[in-house]
Amino acid sequence: MSKQNDEGIPSRRRFLQQTLSLIPLAAAGSSVVSLAGQAAAPASAGVSAHYVPIFFNNDEWRFILAAADRLIPTDEYGPGAVSEGVPVYIDKQMELPYGYGHLWYMQPPFAEAAAELGYQSPLAPRDTYRRGIKAVDDYCRQQFQHVFADLGPEQQDAVLHQLEDGKLTFDNVPGTLFFSQLLDNAKEGYLADPMHGGNQTLASWKLIGFPGARADNQQTMDHPNKPYPLGPVSISGKRSV
Repeated sequence: MSKQNDEGIPSRRRFLQQTLSLIPLAAAGSSVVSLAGQAAAPASAGVSAHYVPIFFNNDEWRFILAAADRLIPTDEYGPGAVSEGVPVYIDKQMELPYGYGHLWYMQPPFAEAAAELGYQSPLAPRDTYRRGIKAVDDYCRQQFQHVFADLGPEQQDAVLHQLEDGKLTFDNVPGTLFFSQLLDNAKEGYLADPMHGGNQTLASWKLIGFPGARADNQQTMDHPNKPYPLGPVSISGKRSV
């Protein structure tokens, strides 16, 4: 994600700045972070290496680690999704009301509609993941003789782009639905308070200048457009290094 846009803003920083403003929208749009040309960080790095998933099985967990690492890889601007615990965040969400779809009306009829009109899939998030991961791994076995987690970074990026663009889809789960589920949850986990599993070193908050749960934010309102001088603090009191 070292590529910069026309305004000279690193694509990683621009992505996170834009994403922060969209967090309240559960069905926010999904423009993927720059995926190409990045060396994959070890999937076992960081807090995710010592976590035992409560929802995903071993094969699914390997997929989540690999996919999260490609969506938000480690680069010169900070640690990536895996080392920050984003896969942990996703796994925990699957055993909460969100994962079971209890936050939405989940009865038919289901129709194609704008995201603003509410969730329109008969699949709860946990079902989308279970079906989507299996479908992608089956596709990768057919095309590359390996599951997604065992592919090289460029092949993984190509598969993710196919899903995002709707060029790769499946009978029991739309490819775009699966990709948007994965990307939305990765962004949420990377920007959420560490108490939920991701953003364990508050790296994303430091990157975008978000102070977190500090009690003195009001004092800074008299000095707009100036960087906040102190590091972020989580709800639990954790501070950035």
